[in-house]
Amino acid sequence: MLDIKLIREKPDFVKAELAKRGVDPADIDGVLAADAVRRKLQANLDEMRADRKRRSKEIGTLPPDQRAAAIAQIRQEEAEESRASRVLANAVEAAAAINSSNPITLAATQLALAEREVERRALVLPNIPRSYVVVGQSEADNRVIRTEGTPLEFTAFQLLPHWELGEQLGIIDFDRGVKLSGTRFYVLMGLGARLERALIAWMLDIKTSEQGYLEVIPPLMVNTETATSTGHLPKNADTMYHDAEDDFWFIPTAEVPLTGLYRDEVLDESKLPVYLTAYTPCFRREKMSAGRDVRGIKRGHQFDKVEMVKLVKPETSDDEFNKMVEDAAQVCRRLKIPFRVVELCTADLSFASAVTYDLEMWAPGCGEWLEVSSISNCTDFQARRAHIRFRGAKAGKPELVHTLNGSGLALPRTVIAILENYQNEDGSVTIPEVLRPYMGGLERIAKT
Repeated sequence: MLDIKLIREKPDFVKAELAKRGVDPADIDGVLAADAVRRKLQANLDEMRADRKRRSKEIGTLPPDQRAAAIAQIRQEEAEESRASRVLANAVEAAAAINSSNPITLAATQLALAEREVERRALVLPNIPRSYVVVGQSEADNRVIRTEGTPLEFTAFQLLPHWELGEQLGIIDFDRGVKLSGTRFYVLMGLGARLERALIAWMLDIKTSEQGYLEVIPPLMVNTETATSTGHLPKNADTMYHDAEDDFWFIPTAEVPLTGLYRDEVLDESKLPVYLTAYTPCFRREKMSAGRDVRGIKRGHQFDKVEMVKLVKPETSDDEFNKMVEDAAQVCRRLKIPFRVVELCTADLSFASAVTYDLEMWAPGCGEWLEVSSISNCTDFQARRAHIRFRGAKAGKPELVHTLNGSGLALPRTVIAILENYQNEDGSVTIPEVLRPYMGGLERIAKT
């Protein structure tokens, strides 16, 4: 969430920056208008409370026969105001049921509703991009920063896409996936399942043993507050799976629970930076990609991913971002698969991101670059929503942390890249050397 003070004090700046992301300036005006109403109601309520405080102090000067009635009146006002706050906290729509002739209770109710309106409007504004991010209209304006390795394009034999390789080797079963669940589902079988498991274990070992991340096994379902705190709600509600009865949201990425671990907490500065990693299945409705990539395992409603999350001090977040990019690049490099680093333009940034670099592996069978990691610096955007702060050694006012996240890497696209880059003329697939200890020493996946 953007700082309301920034919106209030520099509206033209906010409008100009968010226009780069396609935000209508009227949306910022709507926040400002709602905030003006809220501030007026706050001032009115403050005056009423000051008057009540004055009356309380004057009770001792009243005649004895009036004193008890005055005390009872003030206590009733305080009780009604407290009751109104509790009702609003649990259900805003219940505010209409509050029937009181007490002006201060009604003013508190109006203020609470106004605060909710400001929040509702502010929650749909995306993060402000870093000043150096390329302004663009679509993903076509993204910029390739560097490429490592030479993409395999021509060989002595016909390169096959992974969906043909997987079926021929008996390691991917599309028909049974559709039978079990429907389109965009598949089953990994035998050495296909073991290859994915080996990748997960190997990547987690790199994160924890070499790169300093703490491994976490988080819940795969979170509540609305947690999903809202990372910016996934309300923006992405239509692409997330929701259990309405218990108000659980199936996680679209481990970024949500990992960042949410520290929601509503004030960390000691000495605890920063916090590095977290987790393997989880992820769940997303592929509504935005209808008709795209219908073959193979590139897009699915469920997929595995190893995630990285950092909580850092603001002055270090750019350096930490570059380090996270390198952490992901190390995995691509050790697999000896050509990859490139792509800087996303303003139009292609995720909602909470201020800057994002994608890592894309070359898939010669498909003939395309596949995104296997998307690394973002969200600055203080998520931390403001989640109320994640830290206090310095001098015990000053708590400050918001900066949050970063990235895949380290995502599957199954890494599996696709391995199958298509390591395929052999006889239809077998050579297992990357770094994965062989996790595959029981096996060197190839061959037809059985």
